[in-house]
Amino acid sequence: MNSDFLKDLEERKLIHQVSAPTLGDALRAGRIVGYIGFDPSSDSLGVGNLAQLVQLMRFQRAGHRPIGLLGGGTGLIGDPSGKTDERALLATDQAERNLAGIRKQIEHFLDTSGPNGALLPNNAEWLCKLNLVEFLRDIGKHFSVNQMIVRDSVRMRLETREQGLSYTEFTYVLLQAYDFLALYDRHGCTLQMGGSDQWGNIVSGADLIRRLRGVEAYALTTPLIVQADGTKFGKTEAGNLWLDPERTSPYQFYQFWLNTGDRDVVQHLNTFTFLSLGQIAELAREVVDAPQKRTAQRVLAEEVTRLVHGPEALLRAQRATGMLFSKDADFRQLSEQELREAFLGAPTSKLPRAVLGTPDAGLIACVADAGLYPSRGQARKDLPNGSISVNNVPIRDSNYVLSQADVLAGGFILLRKGKKHYHVLRVANE
Repeated sequence: MNSDFLKDLEERKLIHQVSAPTLGDALRAGRIVGYIGFDPSSDSLGVGNLAQLVQLMRFQRAGHRPIGLLGGGTGLIGDPSGKTDERALLATDQAERNLAGIRKQIEHFLDTSGPNGALLPNNAEWLCKLNLVEFLRDIGKHFSVNQMIVRDSVRMRLETREQGLSYTEFTYVLLQAYDFLALYDRHGCTLQMGGSDQWGNIVSGADLIRRLRGVEAYALTTPLIVQADGTKFGKTEAGNLWLDPERTSPYQFYQFWLNTGDRDVVQHLNTFTFLSLGQIAELAREVVDAPQKRTAQRVLAEEVTRLVHGPEALLRAQRATGMLFSKDADFRQLSEQELREAFLGAPTSKLPRAVLGTPDAGLIACVADAGLYPSRGQARKDLPNGSISVNNVPIRDSNYVLSQADVLAGGFILLRKGKKHYHVLRVANE
């Protein structure tokens, strides 16, 4: 039994609030059961959920039993926390498809075997069977509307005249509190964890267990993670960063962490990796002494990509990175899978295979049509200085025509303007 779970979180600056100082004593006294909930708003979890998944992993590695609660019931309602608009209500069949996706992802992170094997219950098992009158009589009477409306998640919406807060969303806190009670009754769960925006909901559940069962239950929250510009963590220009490799390729995932700013990289190492505090301290010194090497960012990208996608996907991402950012790289050395992962999410357009070798596949026309240049005239002007390349090979011939010889594995052709701007042509048989 590793009794240092709470101490480790504290040293990593991963504690925002704890409901009672006796939580440490409870953790040291023996194995306890704790949970974090995951609502099925999509069929994949995003990178924003990763901190909570790693939290459950730390909890399990410390000898305790984790529960990843699947929100099949609450997901039909939607949590108003952190939202300025009401969530679109999920259809039951869509919620079930989403649940199947995130269940598989949670199972990747947690060990479900042994005495502290993870549990993955679905709260629809009890929430969808509730009798409304009995629920209001037995549970609702323990909640003060006065206290509920002063919470930030509720007050912010009530002050927005156009949107307001529906009664459906207003009852969410009761349902989440009831989840905690149900997990206590079924599995002896006495700890709920989550982001700091969940504090009010979590404390409500702990209070409900104390009132109805006479047992002390605990709330523990972690600081919310935001990007350097203050935007939601895990958001990119292309949209959400997903854990599903079909939605966000391992290459894109690796690049996200590789591009972490110096200000955030050390805390991300503490939050998302299992490196020791000593190893992280050494990397922190590198950030100060040799920031140009970006050693900490490289280690962060390696550790998190390996954790989420496995060692083989990490190697593919590293290989593609080496190729894409090397001016001398030969793209023919990359496999179709490596190219597909590297180009997933890149600006892409189709080029009919039949036009290869014809004037319609002229390089000047292709780079202009792809939006790399505002006009063919500007592209023709830049061509002699080597600014335009095909598969990383600079082209200076204004009459150059793309041909089958330029097609990489998987039917790709990479057009590049300078170092940072590129466009992928996908050769199609049409």
